[in-house]
Amino acid sequence: MLPPRAGACLAFFFSFVWITLNPAAAVKHENFKTCEQSGFCTRNRAYADKATASGSSWTSPYKLDSKTISVKNGQLTGVVIKTLEGDLEPVRLPLTISFLKTGVARVTLDEEKRQKGEIELRHGSPARKERYNEVQDWVIVGGMTVDQEVKHTTDQDETIVSYGPNENFKAIIKHSSFSIDFRRDGETQIKFNSEGWLSMEHWRPKVDREQKEGEPASPEPTEDESTWWEESFGGNTDTKPKGPESIGLDITFPGYEHVYGIPEHAGPLSLKQTRGASGGYDQPYRLYNSDVFEYEMDTPMTLYGAIPLMQAHRKDSTVGVFWLNAAETWIDIVKTKTSSNPLSLGVGGTTNTQTHWFSESGLLDIFVFQGPTPKDIIQDYSQLTGYSQLPQHFALGYHQCRWNYVTDEDVKDVDRKFDKHKIPYDVIWLDIEYTEGKKYFTWDKDNFPNPIGMQQQLDSHGRKLVIIVDPHIKNEGNYPVVDALKSQNLGINNKENNIFEGWCWPGSSYWIDAFNPSALKWWKSLFAYANFPGTTPSTFLWNDMNEPSVFNGPETTMPKDNLHYGNWEHRDVHNVNGLTFVNATYEALLARDDPKHQRRPFVLTRSYYAGSQRQGAMWTGDNLASWDHLEASIPMLLNQNIAGFSFSGADVGGFFGNPSKELQTRWYQAGAFYPFFRAHAHIDSRRREPYLAGSPYVEPITQAIRLRYSLLPAWYTSFHTAATTGEPVMRPMWYVHPSDEAGFALDDQFYVGDTGLLVKPVLKEGVTSVDLHLPLSDVPYYDYFTYEMYTGQGKTVKLDAPLKGHVPVLMQGGHILSRKERPRKSSALMKFDPYTLVIALDNAGTATGDLYIDDGESFEYQKGAFIHRRFRFLSAPSDASGESGQSHVSLVSEDLNASPSKATAAFVKTMKDVRVEKIIIVGVPKEWKDKKEVVVKEEGEKDRRVACLWKGGEKGRAVWGFVRDPGVRVGRGWKIEF
Repeated sequence: MLPPRAGACLAFFFSFVWITLNPAAAVKHENFKTCEQSGFCTRNRAYADKATASGSSWTSPYKLDSKTISVKNGQLTGVVIKTLEGDLEPVRLPLTISFLKTGVARVTLDEEKRQKGEIELRHGSPARKERYNEVQDWVIVGGMTVDQEVKHTTDQDETIVSYGPNENFKAIIKHSSFSIDFRRDGETQIKFNSEGWLSMEHWRPKVDREQKEGEPASPEPTEDESTWWEESFGGNTDTKPKGPESIGLDITFPGYEHVYGIPEHAGPLSLKQTRGASGGYDQPYRLYNSDVFEYEMDTPMTLYGAIPLMQAHRKDSTVGVFWLNAAETWIDIVKTKTSSNPLSLGVGGTTNTQTHWFSESGLLDIFVFQGPTPKDIIQDYSQLTGYSQLPQHFALGYHQCRWNYVTDEDVKDVDRKFDKHKIPYDVIWLDIEYTEGKKYFTWDKDNFPNPIGMQQQLDSHGRKLVIIVDPHIKNEGNYPVVDALKSQNLGINNKENNIFEGWCWPGSSYWIDAFNPSALKWWKSLFAYANFPGTTPSTFLWNDMNEPSVFNGPETTMPKDNLHYGNWEHRDVHNVNGLTFVNATYEALLARDDPKHQRRPFVLTRSYYAGSQRQGAMWTGDNLASWDHLEASIPMLLNQNIAGFSFSGADVGGFFGNPSKELQTRWYQAGAFYPFFRAHAHIDSRRREPYLAGSPYVEPITQAIRLRYSLLPAWYTSFHTAATTGEPVMRPMWYVHPSDEAGFALDDQFYVGDTGLLVKPVLKEGVTSVDLHLPLSDVPYYDYFTYEMYTGQGKTVKLDAPLKGHVPVLMQGGHILSRKERPRKSSALMKFDPYTLVIALDNAGTATGDLYIDDGESFEYQKGAFIHRRFRFLSAPSDASGESGQSHVSLVSEDLNASPSKATAAFVKTMKDVRVEKIIIVGVPKEWKDKKEVVVKEEGEKDRRVACLWKGGEKGRAVWGFVRDPGVRVGRGWKIEF
């Protein structure tokens, strides 16, 4: 967010920031580094260029000492020797390669002298001497059991380790020069250091090159040392007490043309080249969590979050790497075409994708995934870093936000107007102006004199309140929160190890150090209802500015030589900092409840890292009310989802500026299919609650929101899948159809979970139809609203998309989805409403789909308090020979709860009256039009006959029909015979 207009005591400061960060000027490139302005980025690129220019004469100075190699208990250990020029002592780099039972390999390289503390820090710095080795403590939560049955062979030149399922994976470790080839089924999938770009900047003392009288001159440096010892940017000088310590490695994906992931960037799903190729970038992709307002489109520039997971895909094969490092990181991407026939001019050749990763500090720590499917990659990654949180049910509804709703009466008025216009919503949000003078854990007594009364009105319709609490604490007298932060030493310190002071929304501020266990304990206490009057069990949290954003800091963040708990430098932990703050808030929301009746926290974060998916939701930050930002939101969210962070969204309507009515409408139609669905607006934008749009816009906006609510059962089931398998809620075409090469770069259409819903929102101005790509298959697709039928085979079909109509959505044959059709004011009021099953048949006349239900708020589901059913529509011959010419067709409900408990029975009892009120079947044979009734067989009930009705079959529409109120209970087993 941008600084507000001048406040009385901070007029000069805010005037300065307003001039500096004026939205009319858009993103300020001069506030953020390019690679050329980053010392270690420049050095690593130059090193790669030197190696490339040397060609076959280049020899990497890194060698694995074969005498040190040991393979024991699923781990290979050894020492890589870095040879230095001249007669300098070689550098010893301890190597560990762990082979996990999941089939994942982990490669870790450290530096012995730093590891043992045998270095000297400059400036008397109290910083830790080791390379940062604790990021795994914040990120890795499982999947680390090693496979002690791996097999290996070693000779003088190489070590080969066989591992993974059926020992189909191999790691070919070359000793000199050190490199690793990872193979699956005999074919190389990933290469480490095949280009010889491995670089680990070792510790060395600073040499004084000033010649003193009577002493010989120091030798001229053979490397550019200009940014080794200090580096200035944005008026700040980084003192670098440990000297140069970057790490770099080339990682090649032979035969893979497409790579995805490494969010967050505002660019296409399939990542572009970065070294000047046509249509590509000239800067590397950067991961350095930053407050970048009004960010640009189609750029590798860093944004608010960082997940260093990259997946490479080719037809029927997916592999990946996870670069576990929390420091500033850059990634170059270059693609080369090769051909076995020199006369083919590249036709029919293969493409290799070569990536170059480099981080400023820390360990070289990489997880390798050999797939072979996209599902394998995300499941293995999720076992390591954790699964997406299963959110409270309300969090999947519509969220209404702006900076700011100015009074509690304003909030209540908005709430009433939603009801007046019959538009459902679940959550209303308060930005920073609800506080007294921007002091968190307070309320503005003039504008919010009765926050409890305000929330009681929201509670009457099952609605919630979300308030913002950021990591900066106002430095002001008579403020108990900042007094405790200072007196208990719970803040982040500067390089002198004194509390760091910077500027943010409140002006002079301090920052909580969420790495500190004592700070976590204190933070939890602040959210107790008794300590934060005005909050209720229906109050939830929004953590913004947690990159951290520091208005007067370098690159609008914190100096890298600041110190955190344990005396780790900020440079080491920057990208994981936001995760630690959200972790503290998540734990605080748990702690405020009775341990016997805890509810799942809801926390929204702007900054994140791998593992943040365990704690809540994210959004794409301060976007603009423009068509290109709407268009960019889809690939941005797709990359979030395939990187394990499904609960993601973008500000509907755009944060900055005023969208046209057409743009606002189209954004709601798209946003209804974001996993996290929130509208938000800047303080200087016009009010734009959906009911203000006026006719003919309010009708399609309302329609889109209601569509979201009707599909909440399908959304909640999809989130349960993400929370148990890691599979994304929002799925790109290549993920669902890994053989369909025409879909590998598509990033403007997507599937919703396992529902079979294929969505293609309108993303451009003035458009009234869309061209949707159907994958290479003969599976039928049906229009969700009209049941018009389409077939695939790689075709592009044109779908009408008038502004006043629906977002284009197709149903893939073979799927069953659940929905609720009774409009309500909020999701809470839908809890006991009946379900409708929509069955889209494939060519074989079959379909399958799941429904997951729990109480939507507690952790009782972990004890078995849930309903999980699988619906199967089956078509089989009526006898074993199949000669009768008749088919036996039925719909069955199967229990997927493998271990029912007392909690299961108790929950099912609460849902005993919830039934299926309608079954819609699409794509049945024309002969079915003569069917008049079906037989319903339900556990504990007598068989009964229920009427059915069939329609359609004309003008390209599928034959469809419905069963009138079969009355079967969602918590029971049953069978319907046709």
